[in-house]
Amino acid sequence: MPTPFSDAEYADRIDQVREIMRHRDLSALILFAQESLYYLFGYDGGGYVFFQCAVLTLDDRPTTLLCRRPDVAQARDTSSIKDIQVWENAEDADPAGALADILRQCALGGERVGIELDNFGLTGANHAAVEKALTGVCDLEDASDVVRGLRLIKSDAELDFVRKAARLADRAVEAVQAGARPGVLDSKLTAAAMTAILEGGGDMPPAGPLVNSGRRSLYGRGVGGPRALSDSDQVIVELAGTFRRYNACIERTILVGPPEPAQTQLLSLVKGTLEEMLAATRPDRPLGEIDEIHRNNLDAAGYADQRYAACGYSLGATYRPSWMDVPPMIYSGNPLIMRPGMVFFPHVMLGDAAAGLGIGLGQTIIVTADGCEVLSQLPLDMRATPA
Repeated sequence: MPTPFSDAEYADRIDQVREIMRHRDLSALILFAQESLYYLFGYDGGGYVFFQCAVLTLDDRPTTLLCRRPDVAQARDTSSIKDIQVWENAEDADPAGALADILRQCALGGERVGIELDNFGLTGANHAAVEKALTGVCDLEDASDVVRGLRLIKSDAELDFVRKAARLADRAVEAVQAGARPGVLDSKLTAAAMTAILEGGGDMPPAGPLVNSGRRSLYGRGVGGPRALSDSDQVIVELAGTFRRYNACIERTILVGPPEPAQTQLLSLVKGTLEEMLAATRPDRPLGEIDEIHRNNLDAAGYADQRYAACGYSLGATYRPSWMDVPPMIYSGNPLIMRPGMVFFPHVMLGDAAAGLGIGLGQTIIVTADGCEVLSQLPLDMRATPA
């Protein structure tokens, strides 16, 4: 099974990681983030929900993957990793101890070793076990930012996947729009969105999609149980189109029936704010400036208590439970300097709790040499298709 990128691109990524390790005086990296394993080696699997990690050394010795037996074939077929060691499920299972043995085999005793702590692949319990097992073996240092920092700027090949994911996201929202009418369950709209992505050649998204109608459109998360659309309604759709694990998000509000004046006013404010945010996105500027526009506009309109404290996040190739590839988040004061090739999802979500009305709009963008490329081809104003 071919890996998503060329051998040369993977080799360059590993070289960049080792250069950072050399600068930080790290003899090895313990990689727990599934995103890191996919980025560096092409490994595409789900074993990170248990105990799974790879050891990448500063020298060019083979990388070692430690995983469970059900993950071996997938690791072998989807990745460039050749040294795969297994820990077995048992009452006395000790994968952290097996990791310590690997480090000893690599002659890393007493060395400074980086470890990825900020990810969904290392639970608190497993981290405690690792710390105990490696005490006296090596000196651990948090290196969660090493691979994550490199992943922020996408290659041309990665951006091609992001653009394909964005086309799938558009098709998914169009499917929701086509099915939105009074009496239809919003769960049926969710099914239509997923069908559009999967039949279009995409992957299962790592989260969602969020299809919230009625008062639920005020929610920032999905909620269990279907709801039937009323004659005059609103449907907020927030989802990721996913291609080869790369995500492109979109958020739209689809109005069913004639809009209320309050909905029209909210939509105008949210749309205008998002357009200003996109216009202000340009390289060599701090990421936090985008949220300053978001805050200033909504606060001036009287919604300081309703708006979110952040207005978006970075996107890339991620695994469950989230399509958000964070950090970074887009919040006021974030000093990260935007660079060409970074991918973000700025969005504006605003609700009127008293009236039970909500409007949300968002776009996936690629930072370019002189601004940003908006990936969605859909309009910001969307109405339900008449039956």
